[in-house]
Amino acid sequence: MWKIDLGYRDEMQSTFERLFEKKQHLQSSRPLPSIALHKIRESLSIEWTYNSNSIEGNTLSLRETQMVIQEGITIKGKSLREHFETHNHDKAIDYLYSIVSENYILRSIDILNLHELVLRSIEDDFAGRIRNGGVRISGANFTPPNANKVSDLLDELINFINQNPLQLNDIELATVFHHKLVWIHPFFDGNGRTVRLAMNLLLMRVGFPPAIILKNDRKKYYEALNQANSGNYQKLTLLMSQALERTLNIYINALPGNDKEYIEISSLVKNQACPMVKNI
Repeated sequence: MWKIDLGYRDEMQSTFERLFEKKQHLQSSRPLPSIALHKIRESLSIEWTYNSNSIEGNTLSLRETQMVIQEGITIKGKSLREHFETHNHDKAIDYLYSIVSENYILRSIDILNLHELVLRSIEDDFAGRIRNGGVRISGANFTPPNANKVSDLLDELINFINQNPLQLNDIELATVFHHKLVWIHPFFDGNGRTVRLAMNLLLMRVGFPPAIILKNDRKKYYEALNQANSGNYQKLTLLMSQALERTLNIYINALPGNDKEYIEISSLVKNQACPMVKNI
């Protein structure tokens, strides 16, 4: 079932080596100042929420996302669902940080819990529950498996990840998990956000920061997922590596003595126009 073409490995080897070197540099420099860690995590969580929701069609800007999360602001002209999606994703990130550790082993209950948080107060009947009917994905080159196969396929994927029979490196493993969970499409709604959260459990447990797929890469992201359906993981692996290197650089730039200054994401968007209505 898990068709994986590893022919891309030679071309990606130098990229993998660079990313693992950067991770090692970051780990050898720990502990980072707690205030710096807090600011980076806070800013990355806002950006993570903004980009993942935007990929799925949420129209809140980065600045608006920040205001909803940090200041409890209601944004004029935006739907209640979009506000819930923002709050929910932020809480799901908190849950992810609370369970991940260097000894973390992937569990289906954690994927279900992440999904429950993503859809809370939006579709409570489906939140945290595997779908019991068929689904189709607009623009995709495949039809997700029959609902009665989903539970077994999810268990099979988790076993594959935990046993890692192909001896994939941590970046490859997270990439394959990312695609296969999208392919299984275990839920009626909220699959993309849940997948992009859950795959970071595999990266963060080994000391990487979260990889954030950017809204601007949405078209490339969907094309890469479609290519992976035929076993070609090169494009998706490259996209994941780029996302990972971006956040690695943010952390490295914040190391004491580094000559590059980390700029808070919130500072970059201060001047964006944002209509406000009221506190909630």
